Amino acid sequence: MRIVHLTVRGRVQGVGYRAWCAREAGTLGLRGWVRNRSSGAVEAVIAGPVSAVDAMTDACRSGPPGARVDDLLAHEAADTALAAGGGGAGFHILETL
Repeated sequence: MRIVHLTVRGRVQGVGYRAWCAREAGTLGLRGWVRNRSSGAVEAVIAGPVSAVDAMTDACRSGPPGARVDDLLAHEAADTALAAGGGGAGFHILETL
């Protein structure tokens, strides 16, 4: 299992990025959460099998139609990073922070 914390910058708010991220993560069977940041970035924590997390990270570099990803920062995270989303199964869209 791998857990990655992502910060995505660019035109990533107001283009359906969070909903897209949740759908993609669900399709890949990942756990975690995604939320907008007041800075204009999108933040996500994704957890699951290494190959699925890698595929999701790669997909986040493009995002949904209408998004423009200028920068994606990814780093390994501990299972405590899942706590913001309730720490349980599934993938959640959280309130803006």
